[in-house]
Amino acid sequence: MIFNFLRFNILFFFVLGTSKTFVNSFSNNVTDQQALLSFKYSITDDPSGVLDSWNNSLHFCYWTGTYTCSRRRQRVTVLNLSSLHLAGALSPHIGNLSFLRAIHLQTNRFHGLIPYEIGRLLRLQHLNLGNNSFQGGFPANLRHCKDIRYIYLSGNNLHGKLPTDFSPWPKLEVFNVKHNQIDGSIPPSIGNLSNLRILFLSYNYLTGGIPLELSHLAKLEFLDLQQNSLSGMVPISLYNISSLYKLGLNENALKGILPSDLGFTLPNLQALYASHNKFSGPLPPSIVNASNLIIFDIQHNSITGPIPNNLGSLPNLEWLGLGSNLLGLNDWNFFNSLVNCTRLKTLSLDTNGLTGELPSSIANLSATMENLYMYSNHIRGSIPHGIGKLVNLINLNLGDNFLTGSIPQSIGRLSKLGVLVLSENNIVRAIPTSISNMTRLSYLYIQDNLLQGSIPTPLFNITLEELYLSNNHFRGAIPDEIVFMSNCIVLNLSRNLFSGPLPSNIGSLKQLVTLDLSDNKLSGEVPATLDGCLMLEELYMAGNLFQGRIPSSLKALKNLALVDLSNNNISGSIPSFFEGFRYIIFLDLSHNKLEGEVPEKGIFSNASVFSVDGNLELCGGIQALHLPSCPRKVSRNKKRSLALRVLLIGILIPLGVLFACLALISYRRRNSNKLNDPIRILEDDRYPRLSYQDLLLATNEFSPDNLIGEGKYGSVYKGNLESVEHMVAVKVLNVEVHGANKTFLAECEALRNIRHRNLVKIITICSSTDFKGNDFKALVFEFMANGSLDSWLHPSPPDQQNERNLTLLQRLNIAIDIALGVDYLHHHSHESIIHSDLKPSNILLDEGFVAHIGDFGLARFSFATTTNVSQAQMSSTGVRGTIGYVPPEYGMGVGISAEGDVYSYGILLLEMFSGKRPTCSSLLLENCNNLHEYVRKALPQRVMNIIDPRIKIDQEGDGSTTKQSYRKATIEACLASIFEVGLLCSAEIPRDRIDISVAIKQLHVGRDKLLQCGQ
Repeated sequence: MIFNFLRFNILFFFVLGTSKTFVNSFSNNVTDQQALLSFKYSITDDPSGVLDSWNNSLHFCYWTGTYTCSRRRQRVTVLNLSSLHLAGALSPHIGNLSFLRAIHLQTNRFHGLIPYEIGRLLRLQHLNLGNNSFQGGFPANLRHCKDIRYIYLSGNNLHGKLPTDFSPWPKLEVFNVKHNQIDGSIPPSIGNLSNLRILFLSYNYLTGGIPLELSHLAKLEFLDLQQNSLSGMVPISLYNISSLYKLGLNENALKGILPSDLGFTLPNLQALYASHNKFSGPLPPSIVNASNLIIFDIQHNSITGPIPNNLGSLPNLEWLGLGSNLLGLNDWNFFNSLVNCTRLKTLSLDTNGLTGELPSSIANLSATMENLYMYSNHIRGSIPHGIGKLVNLINLNLGDNFLTGSIPQSIGRLSKLGVLVLSENNIVRAIPTSISNMTRLSYLYIQDNLLQGSIPTPLFNITLEELYLSNNHFRGAIPDEIVFMSNCIVLNLSRNLFSGPLPSNIGSLKQLVTLDLSDNKLSGEVPATLDGCLMLEELYMAGNLFQGRIPSSLKALKNLALVDLSNNNISGSIPSFFEGFRYIIFLDLSHNKLEGEVPEKGIFSNASVFSVDGNLELCGGIQALHLPSCPRKVSRNKKRSLALRVLLIGILIPLGVLFACLALISYRRRNSNKLNDPIRILEDDRYPRLSYQDLLLATNEFSPDNLIGEGKYGSVYKGNLESVEHMVAVKVLNVEVHGANKTFLAECEALRNIRHRNLVKIITICSSTDFKGNDFKALVFEFMANGSLDSWLHPSPPDQQNERNLTLLQRLNIAIDIALGVDYLHHHSHESIIHSDLKPSNILLDEGFVAHIGDFGLARFSFATTTNVSQAQMSSTGVRGTIGYVPPEYGMGVGISAEGDVYSYGILLLEMFSGKRPTCSSLLLENCNNLHEYVRKALPQRVMNIIDPRIKIDQEGDGSTTKQSYRKATIEACLASIFEVGLLCSAEIPRDRIDISVAIKQLHVGRDKLLQCGQ
């Protein structure tokens, strides 16, 4: 056998080279050379040609990568071919390099299994195969390598479980298998590796708990367990490994508290990663004693305050992540201390319930600051002018707070800023022109504020990718300079006061994916040039004044998924090209003036993915639309016959028409002393014409069984109309009551041009005479299945027995619905409308408990500003509204205003959550003042004492004391913020009241908090 082996080697090397080369190689042991050549032949790609030197012209000890050949035996001891982009499998002949002590093949493109034969390398001390594509399980045969000290297998596709027994490697110092697909639990036997300094198990699928045995690793310096699925309590003794420099626990499901003496037991700690877990308890005050600390990240836990006031004693601190916890402080002394952290780059304080004024010391933070996150708190005040000192900022997020004032001009000094978020605040005035200096800005979010003016054209010179300006008070035309935003992906200008046509060069935005222009006052035609936005997936243009046809050029936008052109004046037919749009999720063409036949193919074959409601001239389509059939096309001969008939009729009955006109003129003269016919107000064809008889039949002759409500000016009945699919509510006016006709006309005028989800939808009106010749006036509305809000807040005894009630979340949703309706009337209808009578009985609830504002009999238009309405008008009509809800200034003769509506809404909000009517008999107070004072005196400490006892609040949760406490605190904070909104709205002086849009934002914050705690 030995003879055959030698003969093979002699023949092999005779073929490869000269006899001289063979003799030299053989005399220095040819085994290594054979193994190395087998290694080379397994490589399929060598882009750098590093293995070209592996040939017989040079001894293998001098080949590239074969370092440190032993002098006496001429055997390879180190193989180092790292970061050379080599591709291929690892040859099993590597196991023949029996003197090998170190293998460094990291950062290449090796694939396949790690050879079993690697376990034959009994002298192996270093194994580094990281950042390749090795597959299979952990190499089991590696247990024979008892001298191994370093195992690096990170960044591969290894799966399966870790070895259960680590005792074969008593000298192991580094074990790194991060970024693989290893599952199972952490073997407790790792705790026996007394020399282990580095343990990296992160970015795998490990489950179970952290073994207590890990705390036995007295020499451990780096422990990284992040991004697994570990759970359970963290052993307290783990925090006693004084040699630790880095501890990575983040993104698991770990529990427990951070020990109060953490800074003393881990004196060498440089980095603690514990975010996205379930840690609770107070923030360890001793953390300030870990003087070497660079990174401290505990975001997304349930850690409570206080925050230590002497964080400035951490001179090396670069990253402080405290966001998404329960710190809930208004003491900003800790913030002032951070000024001393001169290396600080990232500060995260978001989503903590922080209150109080934004400290001006924010401007004194380290000039090295790159990321500042303080969003989703309750911070007030204004952005300090000194913010411009933080010249290295890349991300600034102050969104979702209660900030006021304006955006300072100094913000333009932040020339490196890439992301600016100031959304969901109460910031006013215009966008500063200095913002154009922020040339690296890619994402600008300033939506949901009170900003006004026009968009500064220099803004479009920035290479923005996402621009959100929605829900502000911007006005004027959209500038043509918008064409310069060539990199823009998302452009949201919705819910503003923009007017005029959309720039024709809008199609130059080639990268645009989302365009939202809804709820403005834009006019003109939909630009045909939109076809240039070939990447467009979402197009929202609803709630404007667009007219004309849908341009045929839009057929080029094949990627469209969401299209909303509703509530405009778009006419013509529905383009058939929409049938071929494969990615459409929903197409909304409702409430326009479209006509003709509705297509039936493609998306139009499924009624759940499109809407054409409110287009009264449409016909045909699928049966689910319930549209009338389209008239058949008439042949040419039939057309001629029809024309002759029309001509004959025109000749024979002109006198009849003349007599009819004379009779109408006579009738008009007889009724000249009456009010103008309100039918003219609703003369649009979309409102069906109904007679007295129609309504008589619909309501079963106005039967008492159909009566659902009564008021000063008339009664409301439910009924069924043949021409309307759903049940209706018929409001019949008592025309004999003084002022009834005037309120009827006011309601018709107010409802003529308003359409909103949270306003009662009018179907039509009827102005006629009954069978006795008496005047008859009625309004026909959509029927609201759940009646008025008043009947739910103050149920009658029968309803109380039926346990009719509204949950906390339902009340908050209803409150937001009402505010959205008021906001539409004040800011987004064609002319600003003042309702003047907001109260629970005028709020109606549909079957899904969505709130709709009704009864516009006292509504008035505001033609100038929201506060300047003719005082003479008021003096002729007296105080408008209902006692308890009427603002105090109305009693002094001040004209109606938007601020008056806000006052009524504030009182209504307080009533909804306290269960008290705004009257002394309801409040039962000594020296009764009003509901505003009743609530004000209870806040904030006694908030739970004044809530409506009928509100059911679930505080049991999952049984965890911490979770229960968190839920209880969250609910109390939510209720306090709701009552605070009510107080701010119902302030005695009009100028002290917040705008209804501000109320909406604050209520949204409260609802988000409520949903987070599972209420």
